[in-house]
Amino acid sequence: MKIGLNSGGPNLARTVEDAARAEEEGFAAYSMPGDSTATLALVGAKTSTIRLLTAVVPIFGLHPASLAGQARVAQAAADGRFTLGIGLSHRISVEGVLGMSFAHPAARMEEYLKVLGPLLRGQEVDFAGQFYTYHARGRRPDSAPPVPCVIAALGPIMLRLCAELAGGTILWMANAQAVEEHVAPRIRRAAERAGRPDWEIVASLPVALTNDVSAAREIANQQFANYGQLPSYRGILDRGGAATPGDAALIGNEADLDAELDRLERAGVTLFNASLFRAEPGGPARTRDFLASRARERNRR
Repeated sequence: MKIGLNSGGPNLARTVEDAARAEEEGFAAYSMPGDSTATLALVGAKTSTIRLLTAVVPIFGLHPASLAGQARVAQAAADGRFTLGIGLSHRISVEGVLGMSFAHPAARMEEYLKVLGPLLRGQEVDFAGQFYTYHARGRRPDSAPPVPCVIAALGPIMLRLCAELAGGTILWMANAQAVEEHVAPRIRRAAERAGRPDWEIVASLPVALTNDVSAAREIANQQFANYGQLPSYRGILDRGGAATPGDAALIGNEADLDAELDRLERAGVTLFNASLFRAEPGGPARTRDFLASRARERNRR
């Protein structure tokens, strides 16, 4: 299992600097939340080895052909190191903010991937569905490398799509138990049926290196409280036996965090992108140093 960093922020210059620093520190990947494709294209031009991921781009309101074009630009800038992570977002955001229907989300994602996937590989598309239509016969192939795609998926149908139409899943708030008992078996079975041996599980959780575990969990519960209320995350927390987001977080001393990283690897996680949070003064810096040392160790394996 490789170790990366889930970071980024509103300041573009600082984000590019932070990603370059993560590369120097030995992290295997750098991911950013939301529709960060353009930002990561700039990061790709300023880095040389670190993998870059969107975590994740919400698909509602963005046609798959438009997103594919953006992703291929980012892939060219990153010289093959870019991975597109996409997701459905949540009913409260789609209906309450965008004013769009959230009905049949899995069916919408399936159609989205049937247009997006071939375009990410530089192939022709001739598709007409209930939600998306795109006709691009006779596309001239280009030399840009294909763009891997992973899906934010927590439910059984979406996890099947991860294996059949994408390269795997990208998770948030799924601890080792949830991955081992719910996520990995479903992706594995779907991939075997589809004859797709290459798939991955990218996971991210809040992380804090500290000796005051109870205080840090309380801070995590406050900072990430909304994830305990959104239905999809509430479901994956329950599958992991986590009553609160703080229960799913990786919190503790060096030995504790090492044990949790090992559990994630045994569960089936192929890339862990740590999301640092401030549990005490100076904590994120110490946590980052610790994870960078573990990332360098694992990169040498």
